[in-house]
Amino acid sequence: MSAEEIEKLPGVGPATAEKLMDAGYNDLMAIAVESPRVLSDVAEIGDSTAGKIIQAAKEAADIGGFETGSELLEKRKSIGMLSTGAESFNDLLGGGIETGSITELFGEFGSGKTQIAHQLLVNATRTEEEGGLDGQAMIIDTENSFRPGRVCEIAEARDMDPEETLDNIHVGRAFNSHHQMLLADRALDLGKDNPIRLLVVDSLTSHFRAEYVGRGALAERQQTLNKHLHKLLNFADRNNAAIVVTNQVTANPDQFFGDPTKPIGGHILGHTATFRVYLRKSKGDKRIARLVDSPNMPEGEAVFKVEEAGITE
Repeated sequence: MSAEEIEKLPGVGPATAEKLMDAGYNDLMAIAVESPRVLSDVAEIGDSTAGKIIQAAKEAADIGGFETGSELLEKRKSIGMLSTGAESFNDLLGGGIETGSITELFGEFGSGKTQIAHQLLVNATRTEEEGGLDGQAMIIDTENSFRPGRVCEIAEARDMDPEETLDNIHVGRAFNSHHQMLLADRALDLGKDNPIRLLVVDSLTSHFRAEYVGRGALAERQQTLNKHLHKLLNFADRNNAAIVVTNQVTANPDQFFGDPTKPIGGHILGHTATFRVYLRKSKGDKRIARLVDSPNMPEGEAVFKVEEAGITE
């Protein structure tokens, strides 16, 4: 959506349209579901004007309606399953990482979050018969953790062309939370011209945690994080893509405070993520994945290995 199209809404001029676009309101739906208070703050307009803009956006946008369960069942036939590389891990999730949903992987340092992310980036470029999504992948890297060499190792172990695999992975390095959100907007643009079926954010909360410090900043942090998560969901819906986010925990097991199994992000992330998986170390190269939240699968655990070849059974 262009600034000119936003300008067609009553009460929106060139300056307001530019402010809205800069803030990430790139389609009518994003405006239609916003609150007047937030929109007025972003665009520096009055609450009544913001209300009129939102109402006009609601009338112009296709906000959908109710569907029967049978119609939704038919739609779910288009959902893809992305293999993790380990059958037991796939079974834990009901077949693999589901498209159209957010899967959160959380755990302490060294639990395998980034290793799984690299594996999924490679797997997404494989055919559906091979457990992939037959498309391209994308990663928003917030901790400078993406390693092209690791992708090459995993690809070679599966008799894939390393260079071709890397060409199908788009990497964006986020330097702060605002940049991270802008990259999510850029992902939507890239998705229009590229068959991107997987978007990884590694890690989702590190910038938010560093920049919004103290209880006084908590409400703003959660509000901003919520906005970011819904942009990711928008990407998933538009591209039938899987969204995988890694997350940290509140404390290390060696510390005397905090809960080492509690992910950062609070209720905002808890209610938005469809699948939540807690990862922890085991003996040697073994890791344990525990499914703690899912709409259709029971809680359970799976053991997998992190090897030079990637994630294995």
